[in-house]
Amino acid sequence: MAALIQTKEQITTAVAQEDEVRAQLYRLLARLLARPASRSDIELVAAIGGDESELGRALAELSRVAGTVEPAQVEREYHDLFIGLGRGELLPFGSYYLTGFLHEKPLARLRDDMAGLGIERDPAVKEPEDHIAAELDMMAGLILGDYGEPAALSRQKRFFADHVGPWAGHFFKDLEKAKAAVFYGAVGGVGRVFMDVEEAAFSME
Repeated sequence: MAALIQTKEQITTAVAQEDEVRAQLYRLLARLLARPASRSDIELVAAIGGDESELGRALAELSRVAGTVEPAQVEREYHDLFIGLGRGELLPFGSYYLTGFLHEKPLARLRDDMAGLGIERDPAVKEPEDHIAAELDMMAGLILGDYGEPAALSRQKRFFADHVGPWAGHFFKDLEKAKAAVFYGAVGGVGRVFMDVEEAAFSME
């Protein structure tokens, strides 16, 4: 998401292929949720393959749905879900999901963590930093070393447990079954399964 900029010198360090895949999925979800998916985004998603795993099946469904939609339809869907007249069907912010209000303590804690990592909000972006897209993008940055060295798994786990895990799965479940969601319903399915996979993997760390 545009809210994130790198403010520490990036250090080139090898990242395991499995972690690159994780980061790519975090970043794909962030890209699709930061703004309405463009034609190139939709074409990219339509070309994604799947497999027989639960995550693979969710990705295959997203790919299938992407092959049936047009950008104008997806833009209307995004508007109805996240913008609306006054507000959309869903509010994709950590503070709201965790407290029922925007700009609450979860956002303050996230900002403290961001400061420690050298991550700054882009002043051109209006949304608070606890937007789902921003938090997912930060997870990708930690994995890939966008803020210095790639973060150790323990550091990734702590960030996930503090800022992503407590609410992202609930958000994706709501997105999956939202009235306005077609393309984004399939995005929600991928996100829900991926959060479960990450939660299970971190629990074994």
